[in-house]
Amino acid sequence: MNKSSALQNSLMLTPLIGATDAWMTALGLYLMFVVVISAFGLGMQLLRNRLLPPARLIASVLLAATLTGCAEIAAQAWSLQWHRHAGIYAGLIALQCVVLDHTGFFQSPWRDRLRLCGLFGALMLGLGVLRELLDNSGLHLAALVPGGFILLGLLIAAWQAWSRPNPSH
Repeated sequence: MNKSSALQNSLMLTPLIGATDAWMTALGLYLMFVVVISAFGLGMQLLRNRLLPPARLIASVLLAATLTGCAEIAAQAWSLQWHRHAGIYAGLIALQCVVLDHTGFFQSPWRDRLRLCGLFGALMLGLGVLRELLDNSGLHLAALVPGGFILLGLLIAAWQAWSRPNPSH
């Protein structure tokens, strides 16, 4: 794993843990992520060849901040209560756009991009549903951030145990 991919993946961890205390918060933030990332990718595709490399970073930051700001205003108008829960994590989408652009995500094949976004969405929604179910069943730690870290760690451990090849004698 190279440094840029580690940065890209670690930035996705923050909204994954913080905004998945309920499935509606996770779904809303994921939809905002998909809309902003898609619009950003299209915008940068149009701008990338017309700008010098030093100006690309500035254009990338401005475009990401503008699109994320517009998405946040739309989220506030749509549901202020939802925005109160997810608003702090929505701002990280702009940073994620810039990092994804810097790591070459938008130059990768469509299939790879769809796979990463789909996996991120499935993990966000799955974690949101699981945390909400555990919270409703009386395990209130699941709704808190430490509970999200614990649950994600257990899910990763289960995945690694399940996907590990079973040595047959």
